[in-house]
Amino acid sequence: PGAPRLRLLAAEEELDRQVSGVMTTDLQDPGRYLHGGELVLTGMLWRSGPADSERFVRTLAAGGAVALAAGEAEVGPVPEDLVEACRRHRMPLLAVPDDIAFGTVTEFIGRQVSADRAADLAALVDRHRLLVSAAGGGGLDAVLDLLGGDLDLDCWVLTPTGAVIAGPAERLTAEDRDQLVRAHLAAQRQRRRPPHRARLAGGVYSLLPAPASAEHEAPLADWVLAVAGDITEWTTKRQQLAENLARLVAVERHRRDEGRRLRRRLADELLALLRRDADPAELGRTLYASSAMAARYEGPEPKSPAQEDSWLVLSAEGTGLPEGMVRAVLEEALGGTTDRALVAGAGTGAVVVLPAPAGPVPADVLRELLAPLEAGLGSEGRITLGVSAPAAEVGGLRGALEEARHARRIAAARVGRVCVAGPEELASHVLLLAAVPDEVRRAFRSRLLDKVIAYDIEHQADLVRTLEAFLRSDGSWTRCAGQLHVHVNTLRYRIGRIEELTGRDLSRLEDRVDFYLALELA
Repeated sequence: PGAPRLRLLAAEEELDRQVSGVMTTDLQDPGRYLHGGELVLTGMLWRSGPADSERFVRTLAAGGAVALAAGEAEVGPVPEDLVEACRRHRMPLLAVPDDIAFGTVTEFIGRQVSADRAADLAALVDRHRLLVSAAGGGGLDAVLDLLGGDLDLDCWVLTPTGAVIAGPAERLTAEDRDQLVRAHLAAQRQRRRPPHRARLAGGVYSLLPAPASAEHEAPLADWVLAVAGDITEWTTKRQQLAENLARLVAVERHRRDEGRRLRRRLADELLALLRRDADPAELGRTLYASSAMAARYEGPEPKSPAQEDSWLVLSAEGTGLPEGMVRAVLEEALGGTTDRALVAGAGTGAVVVLPAPAGPVPADVLRELLAPLEAGLGSEGRITLGVSAPAAEVGGLRGALEEARHARRIAAARVGRVCVAGPEELASHVLLLAAVPDEVRRAFRSRLLDKVIAYDIEHQADLVRTLEAFLRSDGSWTRCAGQLHVHVNTLRYRIGRIEELTGRDLSRLEDRVDFYLALELA
């Protein structure tokens, strides 16, 4: 049978919308039952006046309905106020004559709406898998554009740090991407079965992992497919479409990983040369080979090492992570900022050599870049990084490597799952504290603070917080009392109690320094 003969009354310009299903309702507020994409059939029994039409259509538009079909069998012709409301909200309005049953409309739409269409597109994604494998990352954008245009399926491929590999980047804010990858990493860390869900201000998203290796998943380095909507509520065939797309993304991720093999060999060679303090000419040849490789993809002529303004060295270490993970993390994270980074290393550490970027302080950029990874690190997991000052020439790379390692020791002395320290911190006392053996740290801290902490526990006297505030105030009684919101006499009593418990004199610079260091070690 052909299509039911309905009359179009409003919003002809919106007739290219795709219908995903039919809902029949005469509720005044059907919003909670809308999932988006519905043709809504109504007998208009909810309407008692013009204001009801505005409220009803506004609810449909907010819920994502794509069209309204109003039956004339019960209440007669469609009222003009409903037509005007649909025009205001750009909602296509169709009149269903009294000789056409809603069941006829529903049956026709059901035949057109495509579980089969999703299956056809799933097959199309399969056919594109070889294209993506051969053609490079542009193939992913082509497939996502196809799915967005043909099925209104909005998808993005993201790195674990929130960079967009493919998909309409302008439709996800940086905050959105950060929330999505953090939700994915947290779910992977908790070993929840995908797809994972994330609820943002703009709606629900489904998250599917796309590992480079099915045998060895690496959530901190693998890509994630983000799909607008909750795919667990989709038909089986549409779910299969999303799963096939995730497999396609994994193929591209694996292809990208394979393409890094030569660069990895160059990086390992460079690190070996640095460790044996090789001649700068040897270092220069390796760096030029890396630059030439990047130029094949970026376009500009490769620079010789002498043409580079300067170089940075990063030293990184992982705790509670599988071997090779830190290297994979940095390859993926830095791949979006420069294709000329050489990432070397084995075991739990890594070393990076890259041209020094212009702009913000590199340590600050790295700290912000890697922050989302905190969600994927377990209770014992940590990544610490040190950043060198720029080396003006290749011969300075060996010294930059040592500087980066010292900076990393400063980062390791901090609290946090992802910690970064830059060269500006190498003149700090923190560098000295980082070199102190653990048993010496514990003994020093214990001798100065144990009695104070025990007194606090027994009497809730707040002595440790008072001591911290006193030192931050440079020993100013008035300023410290103001910060703590206590009377100066109360402050004097607390400081006196600390001196009695420890045998120290907080009017002496030497004792203040000791307390400050003990608190830093704590």
